Amino acid sequence: MVKQDSTLTVFVYDGTFDGLLTAVFDAYFRKTFPEMLLKEGDTMPLFYDNLFTVVTDEEKAGRVWRGLQKKLSSSALGCLTQSWLSELPHIGILLFRYMRKAIDAPCSIETNFADADVLELVQIWKKVDWERVRLLQFVRFQKAIDGTFFAAFEPTFNALPLTIPHFKDRFSDQKWLIYDMKRQYGYYYDLQQVITVYFDEESHLSHLITGLLDESLMDKDEKLFQQLWKTYFKSIAIKERLNPRKHKQDMPVRYWKYLTEKQR
Repeated sequence: MVKQDSTLTVFVYDGTFDGLLTAVFDAYFRKTFPEMLLKEGDTMPLFYDNLFTVVTDEEKAGRVWRGLQKKLSSSALGCLTQSWLSELPHIGILLFRYMRKAIDAPCSIETNFADADVLELVQIWKKVDWERVRLLQFVRFQKAIDGTFFAAFEPTFNALPLTIPHFKDRFSDQKWLIYDMKRQYGYYYDLQQVITVYFDEESHLSHLITGLLDESLMDKDEKLFQQLWKTYFKSIAIKERLNPRKHKQDMPVRYWKYLTEKQR
């Protein structure tokens, strides 16, 4: 008896979370489940047996999400959406497998850490959440001439959206713009609402290139405040107790170029 090779089914979607949920719906509807889930533009495998293109549908996505709400706790659902922000190459197919297991299982799978997919997803969630915490720790606002406070980040994971509720609550009485330099988007708060903003690569605004306000754009007191902060930072450092390795662990080098106290 000749053993047949297993088939390779590929789903291609638009790379959105709604697109992922639609892929789950279509897989159950077609009774065909993919071994590979690729975004539009990804390199296709050399050989595959079935190819299906997912067309994102908000109604289908909503039905899948409502189904997951019946199977998972709110914290587990948050784990799904937060892990999605990791932008890891395999996060789509990992979430797909997790959702399928959650739907098919007679009871909740969210604490079944013996399952490799469940364990990996929790580990990714922790990494993204730690990035959120880092952003909150290392925000350094610079006050512009018009009174707007500007801050820039370049996070490893797309964790900026997770910080916005904190900033809106904490700084509700001032205008601010927080910008992700890596992904070229940010959030602007105008004292009423938070607006997502984008700047194209042709923008000649220096602070969107360096992440630091040019002195000509600074509020008249900003330079003084920055100097006072640098002086304070240096004054509390005890040379005899300096531990460069520990310092880099607590304050990763990748954040330094956006920290006031690290500027010369």
